[in-house]
Amino acid sequence: MRSDKIKKGIERSPHRSLLRACGVTDDDFKKPFIGIANSFTDIVPGHIHLNEIANAVKEGIKESGGVPFEFNTMAICDGIAMNHEGMKYSLPSREIIANTVESVAIAHSLDALVLLPSCDKVVPGMLMGACRLNIPSIVVTGGPMLPGQFDGKNVDLISVYEAVGEVSSGRMTMDDLDRLEKSACPTPGSCSGLFTANTMACITESMGMTLPMCATTHAVDENKLKIAKDSGKQILKMVEEDLTPSKIMTQKSFENALAIDMALGGSSNTALHIPAIANELEEFGVKVTLDLFDKVSRNVPHIASISPAGNHTMLDLHKAGGIIGVLKAIEGKIATDAITCTGKTISEIIKDIDVKNPEVIRSIDSPVHKEGGIAILKGNLAPNGSVIKQAAVEEDMMYHKGPVKVFNSEEEAVEAIFNAKVCEGDIVVIRCEGPKGGPGMREMLNPTSAIMGLKIKNVALITDGRFSGGTRGPCVGHISPEAESGGPIAGLQDGDIVEIDIKNRSINVDLSEEVIKNRIAAADLPSNELKGWLNIYRQCVSSADKGAILR
Repeated sequence: MRSDKIKKGIERSPHRSLLRACGVTDDDFKKPFIGIANSFTDIVPGHIHLNEIANAVKEGIKESGGVPFEFNTMAICDGIAMNHEGMKYSLPSREIIANTVESVAIAHSLDALVLLPSCDKVVPGMLMGACRLNIPSIVVTGGPMLPGQFDGKNVDLISVYEAVGEVSSGRMTMDDLDRLEKSACPTPGSCSGLFTANTMACITESMGMTLPMCATTHAVDENKLKIAKDSGKQILKMVEEDLTPSKIMTQKSFENALAIDMALGGSSNTALHIPAIANELEEFGVKVTLDLFDKVSRNVPHIASISPAGNHTMLDLHKAGGIIGVLKAIEGKIATDAITCTGKTISEIIKDIDVKNPEVIRSIDSPVHKEGGIAILKGNLAPNGSVIKQAAVEEDMMYHKGPVKVFNSEEEAVEAIFNAKVCEGDIVVIRCEGPKGGPGMREMLNPTSAIMGLKIKNVALITDGRFSGGTRGPCVGHISPEAESGGPIAGLQDGDIVEIDIKNRSINVDLSEEVIKNRIAAADLPSNELKGWLNIYRQCVSSADKGAILR
């Protein structure tokens, strides 16, 4: 066992002495040491219940002959961090989480890991750390929040963001906003739509890293604790079989994950996280590029329309069959021989599964859209690619051409939108918000929600930053190269004509190559002095099209 490094032999007597102070007994030294990476915090709704889940995991580990050791990672709530400097720390936190998992597991010679993430950057961060270590690992995602109820309708966090614009336009009262605010987020769990956190949970299950039904079992569902305890038991079997992430998360598994992403119409942030996780397994032949995203998107239809793209909720998805139901529906489009943490293949798991509600999980012969949820656009404005959640775009905006209004920060854009400086037909450009330029690649939920709430029609938004999983509409993010790296977006000026053609996967500005080159050279972009972690991050982070990983 790997833990023998800290518990076997006379030279490890000091180590054993310290471990005895933690309650380890003579019998325990004969057992596997299992780390529980818990992202509990009481300031993030998706994580406030994770201690209860951790206790259930511990029970399973102890009953199956292991010794559990719990440690913590950080967690940032994107909703709370949104639209101020705090959002600059959200994506970078993914790297801290990965490094924490790696550091604790190696420093204490753990034999295996049970990962307890919930929100946006925590799920991929923990998976990156587990892949880097390549020791037996299983994930228990915290589960979605129940949808709120407001005047007889399902609501969620995005409802509140968009309501701010409605109040500004006079279509909602402050009293109604107050009632909505108090009802939209009613329970623990990750925000109730198919935003980034729940998308990543679904992807994690599809890759075989959780027990079946884990992703959609809600935080307040008593079955979540059963899944947690069973996961604690399963990790001991995985130790015995040396079933490691590299054996589960193969190229086939990643392509299955992309298929689920496309079938669900998941968050565009997966175009950052899936490549970043795959990068940790590059030595095992795994590689995920934006081109692969687009290839899968053209092959796998969008079959489940979950909020914010549609009216169904995560609870509807769970009742209809969960991720194993979606896998069953797209069975002919995936590699069913991929192994999972259960030791079984996808084929064995979905063999006897039936979709319980074909209105929620549709067949590939009767999809919501013929193509998958995400499209990759390229052109002279994004030579290395850009990302759009096409499942959340209305048909009449799949093609849009218009003049741009350029802003060098999210704050500038939001102020202009609320002051009626953005008009119907405009294309809002927000630059200097990429991985280096932000730094931290902030999400643009406030400007997109303001546009939706104010009911400004036929407006597109493009950015070298990114979008919340809750964003809907013609919003193109991850423009690469970014402005800070001398990308064409740095040369845009008010009034330039940009053409966004989603069906043909293109995004271009009506300027010659020479003019773009001269504009970039003459660009006068803002610069900001940095210190601390963000300064280190800016120096090391890669482009968005590479997953914004650290180099």
